[in-house]
Amino acid sequence: MTTGEPIVVVGAGLAGLAAAMRLAGAGREVTVVEAADVPGGCCGTAGLGSHRFDTGPSVLTMPGVLADTFAAAGQDMERWLPLRRLDPYYRLTFHDGSHLDVVAGADAMAEQVRALCGPAEAGRYLRLRRLLGELFDAEWSTFIDRDMTRLRALARPYALARLAALGGFRRLDGLVRRHLTDERLIRAHTFQAMYVGLSPRRALGVYAVIAHMDTVGGVYFPREGGMHAVPRAMAAAAEKAGAVFRYGVRATRIETDGAGVVAVRLDTGERLAARHAVVACDLVRARGLRGGDGLLPEEAADWRLRRPRFSPSCLVAHFALDRRPGGQAHHTLHFGREWEATFAALEAGRPQPDPSLLVTCPDECGPATLSVLEPTPNMRGGAGWAALTPRLVDRMLERLAGLGYGDLSGRPRLVFDPPAWRRLGHSAGTPFALDARFTQTAWFRPSGVARRVPGLHFAGMYTAPGVGVPPVLISGRLAAERILGSTP
Repeated sequence: MTTGEPIVVVGAGLAGLAAAMRLAGAGREVTVVEAADVPGGCCGTAGLGSHRFDTGPSVLTMPGVLADTFAAAGQDMERWLPLRRLDPYYRLTFHDGSHLDVVAGADAMAEQVRALCGPAEAGRYLRLRRLLGELFDAEWSTFIDRDMTRLRALARPYALARLAALGGFRRLDGLVRRHLTDERLIRAHTFQAMYVGLSPRRALGVYAVIAHMDTVGGVYFPREGGMHAVPRAMAAAAEKAGAVFRYGVRATRIETDGAGVVAVRLDTGERLAARHAVVACDLVRARGLRGGDGLLPEEAADWRLRRPRFSPSCLVAHFALDRRPGGQAHHTLHFGREWEATFAALEAGRPQPDPSLLVTCPDECGPATLSVLEPTPNMRGGAGWAALTPRLVDRMLERLAGLGYGDLSGRPRLVFDPPAWRRLGHSAGTPFALDARFTQTAWFRPSGVARRVPGLHFAGMYTAPGVGVPPVLISGRLAAERILGSTP
């Protein structure tokens, strides 16, 4: 049985699914509209013959956030989506031939550092690890897991002073270098800045919490079905809780009257009555290229999106293999020799001269696959991708052969470059949305509500807390809580 006013969720990505699960679990009448034929949004899937590839995030951290989402729908995540913790979380390889396995447990990890960098650096690592935990504790409930739709959410003097004392407002690179001296270990704790679209020299120290999530909290993966199993399970749990899904139809307009949202218009000509709408998609595209021609009404304009600053993009090549490489970790990050120059190139809109490559080789059942990600500029850089993409793929193949993956040039492959991401609906050809510079963080990120349109809410990586699986799940929760708190 459903109660309350009808709610339409636009987009069945992780944020929209999280909102739908919570709203349906609370007994509300929820319809989810998704243009694709399957749930997932950015957490998508693609096939090549008998091989299947995850085309979205490959790193799943903080599974408790996901479990809480299932619990809100009255379901046990373990029943729908059993996970396993990867061991190692990552394998980090360096240009000098050395490597570092990121493993569970402070003592075990310190031993890895000791073997690579010596006992003195292992001691410094343990001190940094404690700092990362303190930063995480200071940020989580105060800023990450908190509704930032009102400016007063930032007005928390004690919390801000605590973050400042811990170094949260220093630059990430400088914060880590205060504790570590080995360049390899510094890279291991600062490369995560790329997740928020910034170089370690530009990202604030508060983003060290991403390193905490990865290297301390652990990295997980579904036992079956790859990362796309996550949205499939979420959609199934939402349906069991009462949500209705409409796949293969596109929302074209949020209709309003003087009192707020009244309906969502579909490309089929249908009009779904709604007193609340959660828009969980690319907000720049939702606004439209000209005033009034997008999904959103003009009065929903947000000054924060007047001059959006987008994250870099990526080139991803998915290879179909005959068999899995022996001894390969699930996630291996191959650092290039260059470091500062790679970030400078991205900021200038150029390909990196010596990129770090993230290689994902799932060891689950099914045909063997290998996925390789290289950071690239987004399409605001003006690169000629028709000529550039083949050159970058050839360079990637040569690099992979040198790293021991063999000659993959003849293997069937799917390639996603910035133009491909744009065709899939991502503004500026990047699947990473806005970067996380200070002026696009917390309250300064696009708001989760339209102040002049009651009943219109936003979720997803364009809103706070930002990019990544746990943040977008939280954004869906925050949207649902605002709706549940405003209606009987």
